[in-house]
Amino acid sequence: MANTREPILQPIPILSLHPTQMTVGMREVKEKRKRLREHWRKHKKIKQGEFLGRHMIPVVLGPDQRHYVVDHHHLARALHDEGVEDIIVTVIADLTMVDRDAFWSVLDNRRWAYPYDAKGQRQHFRDIPKTVADLKDDPFRSLAGELRRVGGFAKDTTPFSEFLWADFLRRRLSRKSVEADFDKAMEKALALAKSKDAIYLPGWCGPASDD
Repeated sequence: MANTREPILQPIPILSLHPTQMTVGMREVKEKRKRLREHWRKHKKIKQGEFLGRHMIPVVLGPDQRHYVVDHHHLARALHDEGVEDIIVTVIADLTMVDRDAFWSVLDNRRWAYPYDAKGQRQHFRDIPKTVADLKDDPFRSLAGELRRVGGFAKDTTPFSEFLWADFLRRRLSRKSVEADFDKAMEKALALAKSKDAIYLPGWCGPASDD
């Protein structure tokens, strides 16, 4: 099994990528789309292909020779929504020899799959969307992503760490409140992130002081 990242320089259709999670934070996707447009407008001399070559999507090669995305789902969705048709990937593992019936279990055991829906409930692997265009919105994933960016918790190597934080926030805030006033929800999220209730989460920074 190959575990080194081997770039496939031949572009592949972005809609041929198979997600390994069910949701993304669409607010975060929209922010990535905005940054993509600003970057391409600012660096007109840099061809889109060069940009994609520097932002390859990590994938696992499956038994059906299909590319299964294991990170950067938000970027892949943003690129698709911006009209990008082909993407460059880097293979982090070759699992073409794995039996088809066992493949998803292997991904799950390697923590390369996250079959949880927008309510944080685990679903069957067959319910994972077939393309990045079909990923559903989880506003708590957007909240968790923004929380990390403003220093609510530290970037961590734990797989799907933002989803763990999203589930923590989901149990304490209503989806309606997040969708109605994101900034106010962020204030509450920041306070929650500094509480002892979040001590078990990856990247927890703790209270600023004990005063």
